Order: sequence, then C-alpha cells, then structure tokens
Amino acid sequence: MSFFKEYRLTDATTFKTEIQGEGYGKLVNLKDHEETKFALTESMTCPAGHYRIEIYVANLAGLPCAYVQGKIIQSDASWQASNFLGEAIDVGTSRYFDQVDQNPMQFVYTHELRQALKNETVNGGTLLDFGHDLTAKTRIAFNQGFRSVTLCYGESRTEALDVQDTYLKHQIREKNDPFGTYNEATQTYTTKLRAFRYIYLPGIQNLDDLGTLKVDFEFVKFPKISEFSAADKQLTQIWQISDRTLRLCSGIFFIDGVKRDRWVWAGDAFQCYAMNRYDFFDKELVERTILGLRGELDIKQHLDTIVDYSMYWLIGIEDYYETFADKHFLDVIYPKMKRLIDFALEAVDERGFIHERKGDWIYIDWADFDHQGPLCAEQMVLARALQSVVKIFTILDKNVAPYESLYQKLRVNIDKYYWDSQKHAYIDSYASGKHQVSRHANIFAILFDYVDQKRAQEILEHVLRNPEIAAINTPYFKFWELEAFAKMGEYQTILTTIKSYWGGMLESGATTFWEYFDPNEKGAARYAMYGDKYGKSLCHAWGASPLYLIGRYLVGLKPTKPGYQTFELAPQLALLGDFKGKFPISATGDTVSLEVQRNKLTVKATKVGGSIVVADKHLEIPVDKELVITMK
Repeated sequence: MSFFKEYRLTDATTFKTEIQGEGYGKLVNLKDHEETKFALTESMTCPAGHYRIEIYVANLAGLPCAYVQGKIIQSDASWQASNFLGEAIDVGTSRYFDQVDQNPMQFVYTHELRQALKNETVNGGTLLDFGHDLTAKTRIAFNQGFRSVTLCYGESRTEALDVQDTYLKHQIREKNDPFGTYNEATQTYTTKLRAFRYIYLPGIQNLDDLGTLKVDFEFVKFPKISEFSAADKQLTQIWQISDRTLRLCSGIFFIDGVKRDRWVWAGDAFQCYAMNRYDFFDKELVERTILGLRGELDIKQHLDTIVDYSMYWLIGIEDYYETFADKHFLDVIYPKMKRLIDFALEAVDERGFIHERKGDWIYIDWADFDHQGPLCAEQMVLARALQSVVKIFTILDKNVAPYESLYQKLRVNIDKYYWDSQKHAYIDSYASGKHQVSRHANIFAILFDYVDQKRAQEILEHVLRNPEIAAINTPYFKFWELEAFAKMGEYQTILTTIKSYWGGMLESGATTFWEYFDPNEKGAARYAMYGDKYGKSLCHAWGASPLYLIGRYLVGLKPTKPGYQTFELAPQLALLGDFKGKFPISATGDTVSLEVQRNKLTVKATKVGGSIVVADKHLEIPVDKELVITMK
C-alpha cells in the first residue's frame, strides 16, 4: 500500500513517519523527477519546491497505516492511497485514531468496572443481576487462591438459572483455559468478553467466602445528544430503553445483538441508520458499517446471503446522503453500488422480477410467506433500491437509463401480477395460485408511494386493520408497519402500538428490547427461537426503533434538504401532551429542542433552516433564540 500527497513549499520543513507494518518513504521532486528514498525510523527534511511525499507500507498482520508528524507535512484526510491495482483513492481517517502510539487494528473502548445491582441466593447458588445486558469480562478476585467455579450466563433470569441448558456455561480452570486467564500474583481470574444480564454461580451460597466478582463493561461512549421525556411515563421509559439498546449494539459497527449474532447484518444496520439520526447522529459509525458490509469491489453473493439485505444496503446510501449530504462519500462508494446492483440484476427475469439463485436467501421477515415463484415483497424492495440507485447516480452524473427503464417495467408488472382486486391487496405469489396475502408487500406499497390514495385506503382496511391477516411479531417489521400507518396519517396507531408492543416487553421484564416479541408467549417459551431454548436475543438493535418512530413521526422531525440544510418539525401535539425533546440535526453538534408545557410550545435551534408546523402554519425557527407559541 502507498500513501502520497503533493506539497509546494517555500521553505524546507521536517517531518517524521510512524507506520504499522514494514516500509520506507520516497521524496519525489516533481520539477526534475529525482527520487530520494528514506528510512521511516528517523526524521526527514523536505527542501523547498514542488514535492510528492510517498509512504510505502506492507502489513501482513493487519491494516497498513501511517502517521505523519510535522509542522507542515502531516497526515490528514487530504492524502491519497493506492494498492497498485486501480486508481488511487482518498485515505481513510478516524477521529478515534489521532495519536501516534495508537494502532487502528485496536479499537478504543471505554471500560467501567461494575458490581451486580442485586445478589440473591437461589437453589444453593448465587444469582447476580446487573440490571440490563452488558458486554463485559467477568473478574473474580479470590480471597484464598484459585477455586474452580461455574459461571452460568443469561440474558434472562430463567436462562441463567437453567444450569443444564443455559446458552453459555463456563467452568473456569486455573491453567490452560481457552476462555479466560488466571493471574496468580493478584489471585484474579478474568474471562473473555461475554454478553449477559445475569450470572449464576451454582453451589456458591456466599460469594464473600469466594472473593469479589465484578465485570469490566466494554463499550463505545457515544455522546449523549438526544433527549426525550413526556408526561406519559411509559413512553419516556420506552425511549430510554430504546436508547440503551441501540448504544449496546453500536461500536465499531452497528451489530444485530449483544449475545448473538454479534454480526453486521445489512437489514438490521439499515434501520440503525434511521435510529442514529434521532440519537447520537454518528456519521463515521454509519460509514464504517456501510463499508464493512460491502467489502471488496467484486461480489459473488448477496450481503449476508440475503437478497433484500443487498437492496437495503443500496437504499441506505440514499438515506446516508439525505442525512449527511456528503457527496465525497458517494464518489467513494459508487463503484461498489454499481457492482452490487448489476450483480442483483443478473437474476431478474423478462418481467423484471428478481429470483433466488443457489445460495440466496429471500428473507423479508420471520413470517410464513408463499414462496412459490418470485415473492412480491422482494420485488417492491428491488424497485425501491432501483430508485435509490437512480437518485445517487444522478447526483454523481452517471448513466441511469437502464436502471430507470427497469424500475418503470417492474412497477407496471408488480401491479399486473400481484394486485388482487378481490382481496384489495397485493398477494405474495402469482405462481402458486393460492393468492395468499401477507402484510409485508402491502406495507411496502404504501411506504414507497407505489399506490394512490384509493388503493392505500383499501390496503389499510383489508390488510393492515384486518385481524385475520397474520400479525407482525418482530420489531424489525413493526418499524415499517408503523411507518406505513404514518403515511396514512394514523399517528394514534403509532402511539398505541409503541405503548402496547414495546410496553408489553417492559411488562415482561425487559430492560433492553428484544429481537422478537409475541405477547401470547409466556414463561420460558418466550425466550426460545431458532429451535434453541434460549436462542432469542433480548438486546437487539432493531428493537430500538421507537427512537426513530417517536422522533420522526410523533415529534415530526425530518430533513427537507440533504444534510438538514433545511429541516421541519411537525409534532403531534394532541397525542404527546406535555413533553420535552432535543434532537441532533448535524454531525457537528447542532440540535433542535422543543418543549410543551400546558398550552405553551417553546422551540429553539442552533442552526438556520428550521421550520415548525403548528395548526397548519409553517413558522420559522430562529437560531439560538426561543420561539414561544401559545396554543389554543
């Protein structure tokens, strides 16, 4: 890998380079093209003139990287990089790595030592409750030397106490333990990183006789920007638990859950991008996740093997631009966008419908679809991805004609083959003859504006409000279902569902939100999934969607130009009652805040471009000055 940058210097200047790996430097005089190689172990002086500084790094053990220190010549985002196989690109940088002694292969986490909030004796052992899920290492400081004990972890009390079937059980060993280490000098045993809320130690009735047990909680400390509280205490708690859930699932990337899979799934990440807007607004985290998901330019399989997840990745680029308005990142990601959409379109038929290839997974949701032939919901997502491709490629002045043409054909054929006028709904499959109706394709039709008002009303009455159509039980698709209700102006339904569905999890003892929730499941059965007694994730990123649903639809905050150059608030004042909120509107710390007390609404923003809709009137939000509105 090479890193390089040109300088025009009026005076000589000195710099020094540190690298991760092995390498050397080269000073190229661009006037006479004379080259001078230099070692990276000592300072280098660049004479006055027009020079290119080149740093060559090879690192077989990790990421090739360089840190250049100097008064004038120094590493920053203006350098370029090349792997000698294609055109040079701009280097990657991160605010987390700005010191010479840091290694970008070792992400910097915040650590907190925590003790259990509750300690109780159960069945002859000790159960420790840390209050909510944590990703942490367990540390046992023994009183009188090492003693082998068993640690039974659980996201639920039931799981931790189930010594036989708990998802993770660890009998610690003094030596040769692959899951932890014992320090004889300090008489302390430390496990590897685990995710849990509870730890049960069977056979240990008095923990004080053993020693002390603490956990080293490891997390990325994202700034606390957003705030929301309401007179409705349950709604306030739902916001707080959603915030906790998203933060626990955010680090180097957005991951799905803390216990399992701890994986970057493109569909889960797509929803996290939306939640991030209304919480800590971290631009770099979104970029890392987008880049991490896509990997190399060439592609042989859909992201996470899931066809719809590839589509969400493409739609996510449009969401990124709407949020941050960074055209430079679009330039960087364009080749991977084009290769992915072209790869996907290799599997479309003459009608424009996308099919599964060997190894593909048409997921959409955990639901019982009629999968015979091309699935309607998948065609909806493909159409929406094509729209995103056309929009981003237009911004970049690229050829959009083939994608626009396919989009138009696909839209026509979706209506032709999947709309059932007798059922007033889109069916899953036209190939099977079953005419099965699921909520998912119909939700997308409303959400993506693929139906007029008349047809949307038919879907609302015959599908979304129809109890005979199988309900959605994942927070993942509740996200889109409630967005569809919002498109129809059904804000009361959004509030009622948030309180009943996520409130139902709270009533079931949740302190973080779950991967899946069926209120009819009781006892230990509610923790089962994937054929595993405790397979369900109880701290799952997509469970945090009230952050988005409250911020976007009940508070009504949205950008009206990319990057929040202009933005709008349209709060549902009659539904929320008295409330207080503050939300980010830029990656540089700008916020908009609003508060309702009795009949007085107060709004304030730290940047220009904001407006608020109250009683169908658009009012400009002043900068750094309160706008006070008296409501009737």
